Amino acid sequence: MPSSLRAVAAPVRPAALSVFVRGLRLEAGIGVHDHEKGRLQTLIVDVTLELAPAAIERLIDTFDYETVAAAARALAADGHIGLVETFAERLGLACLEDGRVRRVVVRVEKPGALGGEAAPGCELTLARIAN
Repeated sequence: MPSSLRAVAAPVRPAALSVFVRGLRLEAGIGVHDHEKGRLQTLIVDVTLELAPAAIERLIDTFDYETVAAAARALAADGHIGLVETFAERLGLACLEDGRVRRVVVRVEKPGALGGEAAPGCELTLARIAN
């Protein structure tokens, strides 16, 4: 147990651990309209992973957020995707490939879609079903 948890007077146990990546800016081929095909558009991606609580002493004890960024970049490089919802689902499923991830929330914004007036997008939550 980390020394910072031992210093508390009452018994303490890890209850939750979240690892996140926020504001990851990507250029991706995305969109269903004819004017969106054959060009790249900006996406801003936020991902929050809920992990099983455990003592964390080394990088191998947690989920490396570089893995999230690499998966998002790979999706963007893989070719045109019609919907931000599809992008979010594929990224969430990629994160759930690691058995330590219990739940993932993926938020994808497409800031140029409404002419810069707003940042539309979606937020998707995927969770493991307990046996």
